[in-house]
Amino acid sequence: APESLMQALEDLDYLAALDNDGNLSEFGIIMSEFPLDPQLSKSLLASCEFECVDEMLTIAAMVTAPNCFLHGPPGTEEIALTRWRRFCHPAGDHFTLINVFNAFKEATANPTNPGNNEKWCRDYFLSCSALRMAEMIRAELVEIMKRIELPMSEPDFGSEENVLSIKKALLSGYFMHIARDVDGSGNYLMLTHKQVAQLHPFSSYYNSRRIPEWVLFHEFSISEDNSIRVVSEISPDLFAELVPQYYFSNLPPSESKDILQEVINHLAPVSATKEEEK
Repeated sequence: APESLMQALEDLDYLAALDNDGNLSEFGIIMSEFPLDPQLSKSLLASCEFECVDEMLTIAAMVTAPNCFLHGPPGTEEIALTRWRRFCHPAGDHFTLINVFNAFKEATANPTNPGNNEKWCRDYFLSCSALRMAEMIRAELVEIMKRIELPMSEPDFGSEENVLSIKKALLSGYFMHIARDVDGSGNYLMLTHKQVAQLHPFSSYYNSRRIPEWVLFHEFSISEDNSIRVVSEISPDLFAELVPQYYFSNLPPSESKDILQEVINHLAPVSATKEEEK
């Protein structure tokens, strides 16, 4: 449909993938080397700047592979939630996925006993095939990074600085996927479409005591009860720092936009001072 095509071109433009003539920019050409959604490609490239490539490669592989969390047999839901809590990361689902992948790699480090892989996954209500697929996707992405000679940073998962860097890389690609909890009960209003969504049951924030106000989400699904999947907390300050002004100015009016505008206005003098210092 023409509307869908125009929306796609507009999204590519927001991601700096197009030049003034509507052709792929140099940045867009590099983005197109990856067999990923444009937003994910942008986040992966941004991770080179923020020095969190290793972690972003894992996130990209995990969200591209099928969902790794399995519905257990009836009556085992609570057991599954308890097992999954071992992997939960306070910063959100993207970070939880890194924990799951790293734990899988550690558990399956012994290649002489592949049966252990299946048993470990069954014990934690995880899909072994999905995690193996994530391994393959990650290896392919690493090869592409090496082929086009992009810098690879050392793993540093767990440090506060690394968590902040990952959030910056994610925001660089997913600034169009931001939602705000408007009533404190998990009803998230999306900035772009003004649709209300709830957290997906597989989210580490689901049924938790602390529901973040501002989140970045990987995808929105109407078919799954208007839910947002793979959700991590972000701060308005971080969003204001990384959002392209052209995109922000085109957002429909809303209370959330007004709050963010105040943050941007507050940050503007600080940015100007930094520029002067440079």
